[in-house]
Amino acid sequence: MSRIYPDFAYGTGPRAGCFWDTFAADAPGAFPALDGDARADLCIIGAGFTGLNAALAAAGSGARVIVLEAQFPGWGASGRNGGFCCLGGGKTSFAALSRAYGEDAARAYYKAEFSAIDHVREVLSRHRIDADTHSDGETELAHTPRHMKAMEAQAARFEDLHGLAPRIIPRHELAQVGMRGPFHGAVTIPVGFALNPRKYVDGLIAAARAAGVAIHGESAVTSLTREGGIWRLDTAKGRVRADKVIVATNGYSSEHIPEWLAARFLPTQSTVLVTRPITPEEQHSQGWTSRQMSYDSRNLVHYFRLMPDGRMLFGMRGGVFSSAAAEKRARAALRRHFREMFPAWANVDIEHEWSGMVCLSPKRVPFAGPVPGQPGLYAGFAYHGNGVSMGSHVGDLVGRLATGAPLELVPEVLRADPGQFPFGRFRRVIVPALYTALRIADL
Repeated sequence: MSRIYPDFAYGTGPRAGCFWDTFAADAPGAFPALDGDARADLCIIGAGFTGLNAALAAAGSGARVIVLEAQFPGWGASGRNGGFCCLGGGKTSFAALSRAYGEDAARAYYKAEFSAIDHVREVLSRHRIDADTHSDGETELAHTPRHMKAMEAQAARFEDLHGLAPRIIPRHELAQVGMRGPFHGAVTIPVGFALNPRKYVDGLIAAARAAGVAIHGESAVTSLTREGGIWRLDTAKGRVRADKVIVATNGYSSEHIPEWLAARFLPTQSTVLVTRPITPEEQHSQGWTSRQMSYDSRNLVHYFRLMPDGRMLFGMRGGVFSSAAAEKRARAALRRHFREMFPAWANVDIEHEWSGMVCLSPKRVPFAGPVPGQPGLYAGFAYHGNGVSMGSHVGDLVGRLATGAPLELVPEVLRADPGQFPFGRFRRVIVPALYTALRIADL
């Protein structure tokens, strides 16, 4: 594989300590490697939210589906995230999208963000997946008075655009709703919910297997070629020949599978911790008793939620480098930020810490659709930290495209070429300067 981070980023180091692994229904070895030749209507590279939802959609249309995963299902971002099923997927404003694609296309894209949440909810219900859901929408907390004013203006625009009224919570009311902290107010969007991503992944696996999907772990695709109108995917021990292929590897993608992906995605790091269960008395001492999934108004966002068992999950964006030493520094910074934000919990034990990749695109919107000039090849990636909802929805969309649905099923914004980052495989050089600018803007 040709990847832009050192090998450490794709090994066990960042993943060590992941809380969600304690819920895994199957051991990694339950997904045997591909061995020998296989034939499929559709082969999917990647067994995360996107790949598994694509597999379900395609199998539901009667396709023979094989999923190839380099490690084990949920190994990447799908098994490491904060479990926020909420609006998002892109970072480009409605105004900017309207200028680029027209107002109707911009509205269709934002409708897809709502559809993404509905899709996950429907999948959980249809397949009877108990994923420990909670939270009535999501809450953004202002970390400066200036940001609170901006959030109030955004709330008004949100209501005009979507017909839903966010709840504005002034600073003096935060303690009343169990959100006391170094914040200057909050806005709650009444859309979305939190979940246990591992239980969601395991539910998808069970549903896909029941639909006849073959899932192979330890089967990294080393080459992807087209021979006589058929796609050939090679792994260490076998190969698959398929009429159609979906690439669903997101921030863990290789630059050359396919070549078109090169420089069209940029992985950046996010680090997460989970505490021991915090008692009701300890919650009241801090003044944080809310079960809302929450995040602050920083560009390099902190995101956090009290889970149903009382544990606090707390995450932070902003990792630039990947090595054992850099991982240690990132985890130390995360612990420091957590204790500064919630000082009454400074001595609460932190039992789990890990990190993973968030995936960005040059145009700051996801991609979902056919790969130009490559018949039968599709891709879905770049969810900008909102892969639970948008990654799942994109998987469903491309799975349906690959089994005969019309291209118009996918909003224009999602299927537009995302462009390429400058500096090719060395594009990580732009991240330190970008993050410095974002940190300054957060002041």
